[in-house]
Amino acid sequence: MDIRKKPATKWKIPLYKVHVEKDDVKIVSKVIKRGAYWAIGPEIEEFENKLANYIGTNFCVTFNSGTSAGHAALIAAGIKQNDQIIVPSFTFISTANWVKMVNAKLKFCDIEEETLGIDPNHIKKNISKQTKVIMPVHYAGLPCQINEIAKIAKSKKILLIEDAAEAIGATVNNKKVGTFGDLAIFSFAGNKVLTTGEGGAITTNSKKIYEKLKLIRSHGRLDTHNYFSSIEKPNYISLGYNWRMSSITAAIGISQLSKINKLIMLRRKKANYLSTRLEKFEHIKLHKEPKGFTHAYQLYSIRLSSKNERDRMIEFLAQKGIMSKVFFHPIHKSKFYQNDKNNYSKNLQTTEFVSNTILSLPMFPDLKLEEMKYMIDSISEFFEISK
Repeated sequence: MDIRKKPATKWKIPLYKVHVEKDDVKIVSKVIKRGAYWAIGPEIEEFENKLANYIGTNFCVTFNSGTSAGHAALIAAGIKQNDQIIVPSFTFISTANWVKMVNAKLKFCDIEEETLGIDPNHIKKNISKQTKVIMPVHYAGLPCQINEIAKIAKSKKILLIEDAAEAIGATVNNKKVGTFGDLAIFSFAGNKVLTTGEGGAITTNSKKIYEKLKLIRSHGRLDTHNYFSSIEKPNYISLGYNWRMSSITAAIGISQLSKINKLIMLRRKKANYLSTRLEKFEHIKLHKEPKGFTHAYQLYSIRLSSKNERDRMIEFLAQKGIMSKVFFHPIHKSKFYQNDKNNYSKNLQTTEFVSNTILSLPMFPDLKLEEMKYMIDSISEFFEISK
């Protein structure tokens, strides 16, 4: 088979599918049928309370996306123009864009190869007097070396904001991500472990930050009553945005959260099946969890021996109708950041090496046995042809 042929027009196995049950439909239908409070409905606070309880924090504020949540987090943290924020380049671009959105200074830091998270040793080298925030990312559902990073942040009195967009439910020694930093950002986009289609949240133990976040997400308005059912004069006390989550979205979140342990268990079961069969291929390096770490497997990522081999595998699997995708290309290599006057490409060798060899395969709770067998057989065929 010519591995340079065009990919299939329809995916036999997509990268992800949303797990839907009757209770998801029922709870959304209930909100729709009542014909009111589709915004600022009771589901918002219920979802926030249940999410905070699940993560293990005092407070939670929901948003209409993980991106708006991250933007709001930096505003609430009081980040100013000359403040520096340390982030990895190996992440979704919004992590870096949040820094730009508040006109702060972006400092990319290299990653380590065990968890593919930001390297604590490189963080130490990159801290300056201007550093106000360290923002590590829990890649693909696996916690980064967050305990070591938290120690650095505490010793330097620097704010620690976890980008946990991909890792709800992941743990280190039974402690959930989202509880190690001052704030944590979650995303509920369509491919996430817990999805509401679009949506996000911030968890924190700070009441002060919690109150700021509520103002930021809703026009800077201090609400004592539901805006849409109150005749009181609104009290606008700060600059704010319209970043609220809808009641319908929150209802889906409540339903999905009620079965999150099941969703993670199914992902882990599928990942284990794939790993036990892929480890026989000498050109594949698996993304394993360190001792005491629990991987939520939002993504199932493998590493190939070279960029050329990785790229050829993407094309070959596409011909087979199997979708695969690179998560992530380095942010500092994107056109936008390449055109920036700042030089972001120093000392990011591990980031570039990993990004050139990483590949995410299909992973979702309802992945069928025959689909996984087809994936393994196709990968085996690829290596046979490549000999």
